[in-house]
Amino acid sequence: MSRIGKKPIQIPEKVKISIDNETLTVDGPKGSLTRGLNPAVQINIEDGVLRVSPDNQEDRKMVALQGMYRALIQNMVTGVTNGYEKTLLLSGIGYRAELNGNTIVLNVGYSNPVNFDLPAGISARVEKNTQIILSAIDKESLGETAANIRRIRPPEPYKGKGIMYSDETIIKKAGKSAAK
Repeated sequence: MSRIGKKPIQIPEKVKISIDNETLTVDGPKGSLTRGLNPAVQINIEDGVLRVSPDNQEDRKMVALQGMYRALIQNMVTGVTNGYEKTLLLSGIGYRAELNGNTIVLNVGYSNPVNFDLPAGISARVEKNTQIILSAIDKESLGETAANIRRIRPPEPYKGKGIMYSDETIIKKAGKSAAK
């Protein structure tokens, strides 16, 4: 049995959830999110509490789907009420970022600056030229965008230069040692 899937989701007063034709829509103060549902998972809303249950309690795949959909719906509810933020750090001499409209211009050691266009629904701000703060209501698209920016210049293990998440730790390798 899925422990996460059994947990009920408390629906805040400002959030409205509607289900029609295997489509779940969550509306809140920050925006609206929509996700398709698997017909093997049932969703029940009673007294401001949402519960997810599988059709077949014995099938392991159905129980796994129950936990996954519960987590996805919880992320949607949190996103439309509070939103999500992800911070990227630029580490290296001369590495900097600037925001031009909906495009982030990155100078990360290549001969030319790299332009990264932000997808719809994601906003960014740059602080101190070395810190990019991304914010959105959709946790999945926010993480994917942050990973795509990080992929432009991932941190290297010898000097730690590159684009990294703020909570990421780079384990540095020892360089070559001189022979005696």
